[in-house]
Amino acid sequence: MSAGDAKPTGHETRSGQPARVFYVYCIAERAPTSALLDDIVPAAIEAGGALEMVIKDDLAAVVSSVPASQYGEEALQSRLDDPTWTALRAMRHEKVVEHFARKSSVVPLRFGTIYLERAGIEQMLRQRSVELRAIIEHLRGREEWGVNAYCDRTVLKSNITELSERLRELTRQAEAATPGRSYLIQKEVEALREKEVRAEVKRVARAIERELSNYGEAATRLRVLKDEATEHGELIAKLAFLVDLERFGEFREAAEGLAREHEAAGFQLELTGPWPAYNFAVDG
Repeated sequence: MSAGDAKPTGHETRSGQPARVFYVYCIAERAPTSALLDDIVPAAIEAGGALEMVIKDDLAAVVSSVPASQYGEEALQSRLDDPTWTALRAMRHEKVVEHFARKSSVVPLRFGTIYLERAGIEQMLRQRSVELRAIIEHLRGREEWGVNAYCDRTVLKSNITELSERLRELTRQAEAATPGRSYLIQKEVEALREKEVRAEVKRVARAIERELSNYGEAATRLRVLKDEATEHGELIAKLAFLVDLERFGEFREAAEGLAREHEAAGFQLELTGPWPAYNFAVDG
């Protein structure tokens, strides 16, 4: 969470602390942002709040004022422990950022970015103006797309012999060997099968990342929780790609081709997006 230096604002409690602080959603160019505020906009993070701009030269931060009693540093940390409170506000945050990202190049800020006063936001826009303009330009005409790769290990294990030359050779040896020797080879096959399954999972994840990177301006691999399982199988890779709008058709066709190529072996691909480019922008 970011916070500006506290100064008198005229909206303070008896303790001298501000009664309201500023929640910041994203940063963009002033002109297109102003035009988008004239459209029907999503709800602010707190019901009844209003979205507004804090401007410095040609940059604008999209903000709304929020009660310090809920969004002060200690209060916010406490409320983040409430999953219901957090989920609702994270959704509102995302809808605001998506509204502006759909029609302009924006630097999305992470959920929970707070400044104590407007002057702190203006100072940030001034001090980071060169960096922010560079990010906005880098993201112009591009979108973030996610690719989730899943594996049904039961299906993969049943197909792994066809994928592994070493397993195929050992299987042939077992079929031609005497019963005693065949038993020993089969034990070796079972041990190798588990190893080959793990190797194939890693190989396919790398292949997907490498192939789709050819169609994106940038790519990054995101953290996967250990043993994260879904209805599609085990999640083996979460990838994010920054894709030029003009190349999205190629990107999607490549993803669909990879999905078809690996489907029989138990792999599935899920394309998600477009998203504000959180993974390719520096936040506040």
